[in-house]
Amino acid sequence: MNVEGERFAEGAGVSPQRAAEMRSVAERVTRWAAGRGDVAGLLLVGSCARGVPRSDSDVDLLLLSRAPDAYAAEDGWLRELSLGEVVRVRAWGPVTEWRQVTASGLEVELCVGSTSWARTDPVDGGTRRVVTDGARPLYDPAGMLATLIRACG
Repeated sequence: MNVEGERFAEGAGVSPQRAAEMRSVAERVTRWAAGRGDVAGLLLVGSCARGVPRSDSDVDLLLLSRAPDAYAAEDGWLRELSLGEVVRVRAWGPVTEWRQVTASGLEVELCVGSTSWARTDPVDGGTRRVVTDGARPLYDPAGMLATLIRACG
């Protein structure tokens, strides 16, 4: 796990408390993901990954699983993570977003998709847009996400 505190705190207008909460959410999801046998990778994307969050930024995470359909079939994993109230579930092409809001109002977008999202032969256009907009692997045991990031170079 490599969730650097300063990367969350660099954004203009992000209070130390909000930066700490963003970091805590990313660390919690990373620890949880590392303990699940189906998870092949966890990617921090967007403004937090770029190190430029704003006060109204959310934490955008992309979880790649070998069994992504299981997440839609049951919600025990949401209770395990305990990130807050689910305010939206929405399909975005090959991934499904679960948007949650913490007690303090921080929004957490956790998208779940298949490992095929990270294919590099060739890289899908949508995947490339997400990665080139800012992506940092938080859990990448086989190096799949690092390979994808290099391919999007």
